[in-house]
Amino acid sequence: MSGDMSESRERRQTAQVIRQALSYLGPGFLVTVGFIDPGNWAADLAAGSGFGYQLLWVVALSTIVLILWQHMSAHLGVVKAKCLAEAVHDHIRPVPAALYGVTAVAACVATAVAEILGGATGLSILFHLPLQAGAVLATVFVGSLIFFQRYRSVEKLIIGFVTAIGLCYLLELILVKPDWALAAHHLVLPHLGPQSIVVAVAVLGAVVMPHNLYLHSEVIQSRQWQAASETATRRLLRFEFLDTLVSMLAGLAINAAMVIVAAAVFHRHGIHVSELPQAAETLRPLAGPLASLLFGIGLLFAGVSSSVTAGIAGGTVLSGYLGRHTGFDSRSFKWGVALTLVAACAVVLLVRDVFKALIISQVCLSVQLPFTMLPLFLLTSSRNVMGRYANGRFENLALALTGLPILVLNGLLAWWLIAGRL
Repeated sequence: MSGDMSESRERRQTAQVIRQALSYLGPGFLVTVGFIDPGNWAADLAAGSGFGYQLLWVVALSTIVLILWQHMSAHLGVVKAKCLAEAVHDHIRPVPAALYGVTAVAACVATAVAEILGGATGLSILFHLPLQAGAVLATVFVGSLIFFQRYRSVEKLIIGFVTAIGLCYLLELILVKPDWALAAHHLVLPHLGPQSIVVAVAVLGAVVMPHNLYLHSEVIQSRQWQAASETATRRLLRFEFLDTLVSMLAGLAINAAMVIVAAAVFHRHGIHVSELPQAAETLRPLAGPLASLLFGIGLLFAGVSSSVTAGIAGGTVLSGYLGRHTGFDSRSFKWGVALTLVAACAVVLLVRDVFKALIISQVCLSVQLPFTMLPLFLLTSSRNVMGRYANGRFENLALALTGLPILVLNGLLAWWLIAGRL
C-alpha cells in the first residue's frame, strides 16, 4: 500500500514539474519566430542556392552562439528585472554606452528594413502592388498595431502561420531527397572562401540578431519572472534556459531545412537565385500550384510579425538608453518605434534590388553584433551588477569562445573587401 502511495506521489510530482516547465515556455519561441523572418529566408536561400550545403556549418555555429547569448540576455532580465538597454544605461560609462546605443538603434533600423521589404514583397506577390506602396502600407499597419497595442490580437495567428511555413520546409526534406551525407559533412566542417563570405556573414546576422538580444531581456519583464527568493530565482533560471534551448533548437531545424531545400531545389539544378519570389519554388514539392500563394502569405505575415518585433525593440532600446520607462505608454518608447519604422521605410523606398538589400541588411546586423555582445558580457560577468548570479569562469570562457567566430567572420569580410577579392 505504501509503495502504491509513493508511486502515485512521484507521478504527481513529475506531472507538476512538466506543467511548470510548459508554463515557462514562451519568450524563447517569440524570439525564434523573430529570426525566422524575410531577411533570414533570403540569407538561407542565398546560402543553399548559391553554395549548396557548404554553409550549413554557419547555421549550426550561429545557433550555438544564439542559445548561449540569448540565455545570457534572459538571465540578465530575470536577475535584474531590467532589459539590456536599461542595464547598460545604469552600469556602463556614458561614452561607450552612447556608442552601444547608437549602433543598437541602427541595428533595429537595419532589421526593420528587411522586415518591411519582406512584407512589401508579400503584398506584391499577392496583390501585385508596387514595392514602394507595399512598404508604406506595411509600415503604417505595423505602426498602428504597436501604437494602439493591437498586436496581441493577431500575434497567435501570425506566429501560427510562420511556424506552419517552417514545418513545411521540414516536411519537404522527405520530398526533395537531399544528399544527407554531404549535408551532415558540411554541418560540422567549415568551408569558406571569398565568394561565400558575404552570404556566410549574412546567415550569421540573420540568426544571431542584435535586436533579439535586447528584446529577450525585455520580454522577460512582461512575463513577470522576477522571483522573491534565491530558490525561486534559480528555478526561474533553469526553466528559462530550457525555454531558450528548446526554442533555439527548433529554429536550427527550420533554418537548416531551408538551406537544404534551397540546395536541393536550386543548386542541384544550377539555378541562380536573384529575386525573393523565386523562393516560392522551394515550396512547390509540397504545395504544388499553391506554392506562390502560400509563400506570399508567409512572407507577408513574417514581415509584419518581425517588423512589430523590430519596432518594439527600437522603442525599448531608445527608452532604455535614455534611462526612461520602456513600457508601451512611454513617450520615448513611442519615439523609438517611430524612428525605427520611418527610417526603415525611407531606406526601403530607395531600394532597387530587393534580394541584395535583404542580404546587406543581415550583414549589417553581424557587423553590429560585437557592440551588443560586449556590454552583455561585461554586465553578466560583473558581481557588482549580478551579485551571486554573475557568470563563472566556465560561462565567461564559453561566451568568449562563441563571440570569437563573429569577430573572425567580420574580420575576414573586411579583409577580403579591402583586398578587392569580393
